[in-house]
Parts: sequence; C-alpha cells; structure tokens
Amino acid sequence: MPEHGRPCSSEHAGNGPTLAEVDILYRTQSRRVLATLIRLLGDFELAEEALHDAFIAAVQQWPRDGLPSNPRAWLVSTGRFKAIDGLRRRARFDASLSLLADQLDGRDEPEWEREDLEDDRLRLIFTCCHPTLPADAQVALTLREVCDLKTEEIARAFLASPSTIAQRIVRAKQKIREAGIPYRVPTRDELPARLDNVLRVIYLVFNEGYSASSGRELTRADLSAEAIRLGHLLLELLPDPELMGLLALMLLHDSRRAARTDEAGELVRLDEQDRSRWSQAQIAEGAALVERALASRRFGPYTVQAAIVAVHAKASSAAQTDWAQIVALYDLLLRISPSPVIELNRAVALAMRDGAEVGLAAIDRLLARGELRDYHLLHSARADFCRRLGRLDEAREAYRAALGLAQLEPEKRFLQQRLDELDAGQREA
Repeated sequence: MPEHGRPCSSEHAGNGPTLAEVDILYRTQSRRVLATLIRLLGDFELAEEALHDAFIAAVQQWPRDGLPSNPRAWLVSTGRFKAIDGLRRRARFDASLSLLADQLDGRDEPEWEREDLEDDRLRLIFTCCHPTLPADAQVALTLREVCDLKTEEIARAFLASPSTIAQRIVRAKQKIREAGIPYRVPTRDELPARLDNVLRVIYLVFNEGYSASSGRELTRADLSAEAIRLGHLLLELLPDPELMGLLALMLLHDSRRAARTDEAGELVRLDEQDRSRWSQAQIAEGAALVERALASRRFGPYTVQAAIVAVHAKASSAAQTDWAQIVALYDLLLRISPSPVIELNRAVALAMRDGAEVGLAAIDRLLARGELRDYHLLHSARADFCRRLGRLDEAREAYRAALGLAQLEPEKRFLQQRLDELDAGQREA
C-alpha cells in the first residue's frame, strides 16, 4: 500500500479506534470515498463493492494497528487495491477483466489532498442527475449514492415501494454504464442547462434532512449540511441567481433547526420558537444571498421561497411578522410555480393576515379539489383554524385525519397533544 495508508505512528499500535469510531467515520466519509472510487474505477457497482471491502479491512486493522494519518486516503487506496485484486481473481473466468485490472492498476495514484471545485461528490451528483436518465431515477440515484439513504427511506419520500425504487436505481446505473455517461462536472457552457435537475435534487436532499419523511427523528442534520455544502460548492462554480436563492432558502430554514424541537425532542411550532436560538450567521448569509438574487431580476421559485423565509427571519417575534408581504410573495410564487402546496401555505398566511375564517375558506376550496386530501399538513392547518373559530368537533375530526396520515413520530405526538387538549377542554367545560 502507499505510504499514506500506514498507521500514523507505532505508538498508536494496539490503541486504535473503536468500532463505534469507525462507524462515525463511515457516516461522515463514506460518500466521499465512494465518489472518488467511482471516478477511479469507472463503475458504480465495482466502487460500492470496493467501499465495502475497504471498511471491512479498516474494522479488522485499525483497532490493532492504529488510525492512519489520512483515513480517507487509506480507504480509497485500499478499496482501489481490493477492486483490482478482485478483478484479477475473477479474470480466470473472464479474460476481459484481466485487461480492465491492468488498465486500472496502470493509472497514477490520485492527489488525495486536492480540494477544489472539481470535487468528486460534485462529479457524482452531476452524473446522477444526467438528463439522459429519467427524472425519478435521477433523484433516487442521488439520494442513494450521494446521500447514503436506504432504499426504504427513498421509497417513503417517493411514496413508492422499495422494490420500485431499487429497480430505478439499478436501471440508472446500467444506463450510465451502457451509455458511457461521463463522470465529470459539466463545462461552464453546459452548466446552466444541467443546473435545474441538480437544484431540484439538492433541495430534496435538504428537505429529507430538515424534515424527515418518516421515523422517530424530526431532522437529519447530516443531510441538510451536505445539501448546503453542495450548494456552496456549486455557487463557487456558477454564480447563478436561482442557485443563490436555493442556498439562501436552505440556510434560512436551517437557521431555525435548534429551535424546532424542545429538550425532549418534541416539535415546536414556528410562532412558539425561541428566536434567540436561531442562527444569526445563517440568517445574515441567507438574507444577503436573497438580496443578490432578487437584484438580478433573473430569479425563480427558490428565490421567492427564500424571500418568504427571510421575512420570518427578520421579525423579532411572531406578532411582528409582516404577513401582508408574505401573502404578496406567495401570490408571486403561485404565478411562477403554481402548486397546491403553495396554495396551502398561502392560505395559512391569509389566515394570519385576515383571520382564521378566510384561511379556512381557502383550505376548504383546496380540500374540495381533492389534490391534497391525503396530505396531513392540510388537515392539521384546517384543525387549527377550526379550533381558533370554536368549531371544536370539526377541529377534532381534522386532527384525527392529520394524525392518521402523518409519518413522522414527533408530528404524530404533536397532533395527539393538540387532540388531547381539545378533549381535556371539553371535559372541563
């Protein structure tokens, strides 16, 4: 193995990392290692097998020999070596594999410490989002390969079966291999046309981290941080106004992360959050990006959404929120990118500006159309408006509907608490 693959010093021998520490390294570094292995080996399946073999070797060797001075380089080098060795063993049955092994072995070792805009994970995300792949496959492949989401997690986000998602991922990998899709960041001339898919995928990754699709935890900070990191890298590569808007949107949302749950991990509504816990650094960076994007006059829906979140961020309290400006921004957003979810969010803003009755009427129109009948947040909002209007039986019915549709455990507990409060109030009356 190369020099950087050796333990950092003999004094660490026998006092290496624990299995738990190796697991942490897997969660923080495995996607980087995989991205580099895909570049070096030229094949998703071969790289995934190499990643697996490298971490098995790490579990066996590091606790005994000590942590390498550069763990990521050790893992890449070990994975590459094991992939080549495996190809040579299998070459007894397929002579073409021997040639491939020789080709891979003949390539120069990469410069491990090189960190620039040609980041391997950017290569990976542009490959996963290549326009020759079906749109749903682009997202599924990126969430699996770039973000390490399990097939079951992706399936829940897509409201699809795990087998369907697995088939999409397998077919996407086959298409990349058979069509010879290049593993690179597009040129500056190509980037604008390729950017929309990438922005959509990055935001889906962020959303899975900011508000997990299901499970016990409300958020997955690692996914949101990865999406923000990718946004920063892309913005260095291409100062596009809508990319600025997307990065601003993610930063402004993420600035509230610490205040979104209490010490017990329970959900805290926006109007009840401790705003002193919001990250002022993220708010400042996000607000500046929004201003730059809006000033360009070439912005899109991400920028308008970011402007809405910026209005919330600027308010010193929930009572000081400029709801008239938020409604106007939602009107603009609906013209740019019409969506029933945006209509729902506008209805909530209308209720805050004009009263619960106005908001309820807007929600009932949405409900009558049927597009969001299975969306728990619509029923939750309707329950809240009915509660505020004293229509308690309707509120209970709507809370129960929301509870039956919610997938995230903290949201279920929040809705159950609201329902319990209504029942307690009825008993006291």
